[in-house]
Amino acid sequence: LSTITLNSAISACAKGNRWEKAMQPFSTMAASNVEVDRISFNTAIDACETGGEWEKALQLFGAMVKSNVELDAITFNTTISSLEKGSGWEMALQLMTMMHRTNVELDTVTCSAAISACEK
Repeated sequence: LSTITLNSAISACAKGNRWEKAMQPFSTMAASNVEVDRISFNTAIDACETGGEWEKALQLFGAMVKSNVELDAITFNTTISSLEKGSGWEMALQLMTMMHRTNVELDTVTCSAAISACEK
């Protein structure tokens, strides 16, 4: 098993709107000592966002921070987007603040996702 192979499996599940299936290869990575990288986390967060599982997306974001995996705009944007489903406007604003503090550039996607989260 490799990171690339398992990332591909996570991505396929995410694209098929099968967030719970996407968690299986993600869990396998940790159990098999396969490196969980930024792509792994971002793809798993995306699967949760697509499936409306904002709480799981936030858990993955927290695990990513604890694992010292580099956060990027995709990480933040996908996590903020997931909050639209969970009335998480306060967390969306906190994540935008964290982006600024960590020198990750806010973009149109960030602002649109945060605005949508605040509208709910």
